[in-house]
Amino acid sequence: MGEARNGNDITTVVIVGGGTAGWMAAAALSRYFADGRRRFVLVESDAIGTVGVGEATIPPIRSFNGLLGVDENAFLRATMGTIKLGIEFVNWGRKGDRYIHPFGSYGQDLHGIPFHQLWLREVARTGDCGTISEYCMAAVAAAEGRFARPAAGARSLVSQMNYAFHFDAGLYAAFLRRMAESQGTVRREGKIVAVHRNGESGDVESVQLESGERVAGDLFIDCSGFGGLLIEQTLETGYDDWSQWLPMNRAIAMPTAKVRSPIPYTRATAHSAGWQWTIPLQHRTGNGHVFCNAFMESDEALRILQAHVEGEAMGDPREIRFLTGCRRKTWNHNVVALGLASGFIEPLESTSIHLIQNGIQRLFALFPDKQISPLERDEYNRGMRELYEDVRDFVILHYKATQREDTPFWRHVQAMEVPASLQRKMDLWRLHGRVFRENAELFGLPSWVAVMLGQNIWPARHDPIADTLDPDRVAAAMAQMRADYRRTALSLPDQESFLRQAGAWADTTAAAPVTAGAAA
Repeated sequence: MGEARNGNDITTVVIVGGGTAGWMAAAALSRYFADGRRRFVLVESDAIGTVGVGEATIPPIRSFNGLLGVDENAFLRATMGTIKLGIEFVNWGRKGDRYIHPFGSYGQDLHGIPFHQLWLREVARTGDCGTISEYCMAAVAAAEGRFARPAAGARSLVSQMNYAFHFDAGLYAAFLRRMAESQGTVRREGKIVAVHRNGESGDVESVQLESGERVAGDLFIDCSGFGGLLIEQTLETGYDDWSQWLPMNRAIAMPTAKVRSPIPYTRATAHSAGWQWTIPLQHRTGNGHVFCNAFMESDEALRILQAHVEGEAMGDPREIRFLTGCRRKTWNHNVVALGLASGFIEPLESTSIHLIQNGIQRLFALFPDKQISPLERDEYNRGMRELYEDVRDFVILHYKATQREDTPFWRHVQAMEVPASLQRKMDLWRLHGRVFRENAELFGLPSWVAVMLGQNIWPARHDPIADTLDPDRVAAAMAQMRADYRRTALSLPDQESFLRQAGAWADTTAAAPVTAGAAA
């Protein structure tokens, strides 16, 4: 028998807006609370478009799909998805530079000493130990265009790879919608024309559609996009503008026809006042140019994008305007904002979908009663604010850590002051290459190492503790690691072959899974 209903239980959750954020929330809530005690209603209008350009993710998306019970191969087929092993950055430190921010660790720590410290020591000692990317399974596999899932329980180098996905955001939302509706979520079609609040508490009581219908609820999830229909237009929560550090405020998106087998990584190519994303899917390539209109006009941004894409355009280019920042509260009264309604950090490190995911999972951990506790609401806001600021600092690093002086934009971001939290990290790194993870930061040590070294921010010297290990033994161990990573990568199938053989390609049927066993 189910637990008896408490009179203070939330009984109806109303999700305002569809798209990726809305249907992620609906699919997760209707599955997680599948006890018949709560009702989930999603209100959206076919007449209102979604931004829908986010097509790249980071590895935690796999845990979210796991929460939903999603079969990975079916998900990839349904969303025209591909594997992502990291992001290649081109022209960021200096023009002509390129490096990979991989999903995975570097080498193997020895006696508790971080591998990158041993690598820094070896660089200083011999200068002949290759790039640090050559000691990361995900980076080497990405460079070779290879991938395979590790076999269950296998202890292999392949198991050191973490991975995420590229997918068509519209298809992902449709995939989640089918799941959510099969789990009991009710969709209401219609444009919201009014929001009704309780005269005493100020909480939202209902939203009114053009038809006159009122959709009432106890808890509202605002997935209405940049405008924030509930969180901002109704509750006037306020927004902290971070454009002094992240001045990008425009993006032009333009899909093109696929001209080659998809690579297993995103590419971010810096241009004169911004950067271009290249995201390979099964059926097309996602392209976009993120830029700052204080340094570049939209016509010039479009011209640059069109000059640097491959394949025929599959649609008219779309310009998206945004302001980087975060709501002062992501949970205000009985409204929780997700996705673009809660804030926006440009897509350089593919964090937008993760911020939605984290907001949903944090809501699960602090799911309220009808009488919402300010303590729980404040804890939610504190955690989300820390996450947004952590992501903000990591993205700012890419701009600040540049040696480019060829355009006014790059001179501006190189000279700008950065948040004290980021400046402290950079100062500590410059001394002995140390990075300390604070709170529950999304990006760990390997990520900071990748960007710092990839953009030529070298410490004055390595950590002295690295000198306690025998240099000849360390050098031999590193040489073996380097050879093993390359040998293992070359033993894997290319990405398209893997997806087809696994039954994850949209025009294939299921076949035997392609994995890498313990011998790899």
